[in-house]
Amino acid sequence: MAFLFARNKPKSSQELIRVTKELLQKLIQDDRQSPKVEEELARNLSQMKIVLQGTPELEVSPDQVFQLVNLLVTEDLLRLLAENIYRLPFEARKDTQTIISNVFRFKPPGSTSDDPVALQYVVGNRPETIIALCNGYDRRESAMPCGGILKQALQHADAVAALILYDEPRADGRPTDLGNIDADVKSSGTGVFWKFFDWIDKSAFEVSTDAFDTFRTILIRHKSIVAKYVEVNFDLFFSKYNNVLIKSESYVTKRQSLKLLGEILLDRQFYEVMTRYVDSGDNLKLIMWQLKDDRKMVQYEGFHVFKIFAANPNKSPEVRKLLTMNKQRLVNFLPNFLSDRTDDDQFSDEKAYLLKQIQNLPSTPPPAAPKPNG
Repeated sequence: MAFLFARNKPKSSQELIRVTKELLQKLIQDDRQSPKVEEELARNLSQMKIVLQGTPELEVSPDQVFQLVNLLVTEDLLRLLAENIYRLPFEARKDTQTIISNVFRFKPPGSTSDDPVALQYVVGNRPETIIALCNGYDRRESAMPCGGILKQALQHADAVAALILYDEPRADGRPTDLGNIDADVKSSGTGVFWKFFDWIDKSAFEVSTDAFDTFRTILIRHKSIVAKYVEVNFDLFFSKYNNVLIKSESYVTKRQSLKLLGEILLDRQFYEVMTRYVDSGDNLKLIMWQLKDDRKMVQYEGFHVFKIFAANPNKSPEVRKLLTMNKQRLVNFLPNFLSDRTDDDQFSDEKAYLLKQIQNLPSTPPPAAPKPNG
């Protein structure tokens, strides 16, 4: 590969790893920008990228790829890069995203494992790397490259989602051990998963959008793990989901959150979550408010959540009472609701069905059940 760097002989994998770690440490220790260090670091990262994925003129060497991946993982350079990617120049950040993504996809020739072995090793032995990638959303510079790596990793392994969900800060600073997790214990709400609500709600637009994409990937791609987690942490999860995401001042966040909520509640794997959510009168009030939003797509996504409450044959007394109290308002409101969606036959059919369900409700709420004596 000598022709790739006209003035410099390409470094061996061992030298690349050693020098890159040294340069990263210099960058971390020096508060001021060091163009010389940044330039050399960028060259090393560019060389690593070429070793891992080649160029149109140069095919990759499986032996070199294996050696470099092994060193990147075992020498803990992936973690260092994930934690400090924001310090790198723009092109070097892009190269770092490519490097870590390639490592997380890596399977040695002849491997029969469904999961990439390097990613498996990182989750089991260097979980701090995954947490550091999540914390990349703390900074605008690192959000996009870290988010890109995370979304790819989440496509490959349930364990990545579990690690993010069950992350809990520990007094000794040690990372979460997936082998010792009790899924029935409630979360403290201080782990990295819970930071996504603020990253989505309070960040700059592009950071918020990317964080939501990762959040959605966790919830939709790993349904069985997430369903159990949300069941155990139901009150905390929906307190944040309702109050931070659905009540967000951001139109995009509100709309996307309502759409995702509808997807979750209508999925069979979230059946227990759905039944608890639609039993709540407070949840119904929140969703009914979205029907009156002045933005049509918010109304539309809110409708797809509202229909789950209204069509539920086993409504809780609280929800039935609320719907009955608002029966006439809903009967007057629904016929003209989003009436311009004339080409959406499914929406029209669902609206007609819901209107019939509302009309079949009693005209007055049932009397309150008597309180037990004593």
